[in-house]
Amino acid sequence: MKPLMSESTDNSSLQALGRASIQIVHDLKNQINGLKLYATFLRKRSERSERPTDEIETINKLIAGLDRTSADLSMIVEFGQPVELKRQPAVDLTKILQAVATSLNEGPRMTGALTGPLVVDWDQQPLSGEFDPAKLEQALKTISTGAMKMLGGKSPDGSLNVVLKRAGNGMNPEGVIEWKGFDSLEHDPFHSFVGSDGIRLSLAARIVEAHGGSAERQDDTLRVRLPLTS
Repeated sequence: MKPLMSESTDNSSLQALGRASIQIVHDLKNQINGLKLYATFLRKRSERSERPTDEIETINKLIAGLDRTSADLSMIVEFGQPVELKRQPAVDLTKILQAVATSLNEGPRMTGALTGPLVVDWDQQPLSGEFDPAKLEQALKTISTGAMKMLGGKSPDGSLNVVLKRAGNGMNPEGVIEWKGFDSLEHDPFHSFVGSDGIRLSLAARIVEAHGGSAERQDDTLRVRLPLTS
């Protein structure tokens, strides 16, 4: 019979495996960066020699694929590390969500995502808290991007409406953000770990939870709750 490992030994083994995995991912990123360097050199050479357009387009697709893979590997490294916050007082949740909408609406459209804009509707009440603005904007942008992909062509006007409101009592106010309009989901997208998008949403949920909040799905709604100070 195989002897049982103690909890401390098991945790140490998992931590060692995590450190090894992160190092492997770093090594893979270095190899991908090398491939991208060669591909970029090949593209410049092809452009100088006036190669057919379809060949240059193929090289561009190769470089774009390498960029996506590198971004996925960076995300895996980040997921394997503790969430460290640089909190600031009186951070306006409305401004963070507006910045997310501006970034997504002005940036290039993702394949399979919505064709219309991300529209934010918010309460005219104070919605400030002690947040890490950069980390929280990253998390809310990831969730909004995931929502745009999940909704896809199901929106009548091609847009995604996001509602930000104040909830809770005077002692424990919360900012609640809701992305609505989905079919009833059979899985929890924040803890599914299905593909790179699933891991990104799981990481976004961890960032929200590190702020003392929660990320969940309920029926046709993705919902984030964050504690407010005013």
